[in-house]
Amino acid sequence: MKKELNEQFIKDLSKKKNEPEWMLEFRLKSFEKFKELDQPTFGPKLDIDFDKINYYKSNDEKLTNDWDKVNCSIRNTFKDLGVIDAENKYLGGVTNQFESEVVYHNQEFADQGIIFTSTDDALQKHPDLFKEYFNHLVNYAENKYTALNGALWSGGSFIYIPKGVKVDRPLQSYFRIETESLGQFERTIIIVDEGADLSYIEGCTAKNYSSSSLHAGVVEIYIKKNGHCRYSTIQNWSTDVYNLVTKRAIVYDNGLMEWVDGNIGSKVTMKYPSCVLAGEGATGNSISIAYAKEGQQLDAGAKMIHLAPNTKSNIVSKSIAEAGGVSNYRGLTKISKKATNSKATIKCDTILMDNISKSDTFPTNIVGNNTSTLEHEATISKVSAEKLFYLTSKGLSEDTAKELLIMGFISDFKKELPMEYAVELNRLLKE
Repeated sequence: MKKELNEQFIKDLSKKKNEPEWMLEFRLKSFEKFKELDQPTFGPKLDIDFDKINYYKSNDEKLTNDWDKVNCSIRNTFKDLGVIDAENKYLGGVTNQFESEVVYHNQEFADQGIIFTSTDDALQKHPDLFKEYFNHLVNYAENKYTALNGALWSGGSFIYIPKGVKVDRPLQSYFRIETESLGQFERTIIIVDEGADLSYIEGCTAKNYSSSSLHAGVVEIYIKKNGHCRYSTIQNWSTDVYNLVTKRAIVYDNGLMEWVDGNIGSKVTMKYPSCVLAGEGATGNSISIAYAKEGQQLDAGAKMIHLAPNTKSNIVSKSIAEAGGVSNYRGLTKISKKATNSKATIKCDTILMDNISKSDTFPTNIVGNNTSTLEHEATISKVSAEKLFYLTSKGLSEDTAKELLIMGFISDFKKELPMEYAVELNRLLKE
């Protein structure tokens, strides 16, 4: 397919995927909006040369549930990442995306009525359900990158959990970029029906190159009455990846949405997982960590929108900056006039490892009635010289002492991760 991004490119992409006419029309409409919209006016500067991005790369692999049928080099990549071992040990289903397409998918729960497949596959096999939820929570016209995703989306996960079904083992998707200057635009849709329960894990990595890649995913999650979803992410993109993702959940009566978000890599990250608390008694939680090193700007946080009475939200943000990295919190908490007797808490903690790193907090907090409460606490501190001295005096090296202090700083975040992912986080932080 042509590298240049134009209408013909999009028509060829849609034809290759054998999509219905309405999806082609949606893609073209999104492309026109992408050309109209400017870059975001907040956050890090985005210096992306759109003429140099490879917008789609097919690996010519047929979707399979047998690793032996996956290309050997691709299979070895996922094996080296520990994905295959994790599947065998503790996951109830996996979807693995390599470049622009899902290459491997497997699940255990089909007999319970659960749908877990790639989003492309869902469009073909479950067209009515797909159309009911696609683009209804994150609109293509929201910003330049939701529009770009709308035009080019490929891969991602589609999950439907039926009423009352509780998935006792996590489902996982893993996204890998191997090609230089690649754009990856997965689309994930999750529907948790009434009284259902889901734990979902997302992993992201990429090879390091001299030129930049772009990851602009979109996630839409629907939590019905008394439903529960936990969405855990460990993102370790290489330092040449622009990670610009829109993630949003809508939560109905007494439902619970939990974002557990780890941002370790990338050149620039702009990501603010959101909850729209639309039903009475709905709850949204977000706990995140952002660790920025040299040449990295991580602009992360969360958004909580209270629309109904007796709703609750809790944001915990942990930021670490080292070697000149920039790690910022940016968030929005809004309690509407109708969301009476609601409660919101925000806690932002930052630790600076040296004198050349930076961190700022950019909160927007709005309370629209006098029966609700909102609490916001923020702290920024440097690594304690006294604690470092104490630990080094006990025989630890300075690097080991700093590692211990960091692990203690993020202990709340680690508690929220499945054990295997907590181990992986430890390894990433040590590296």
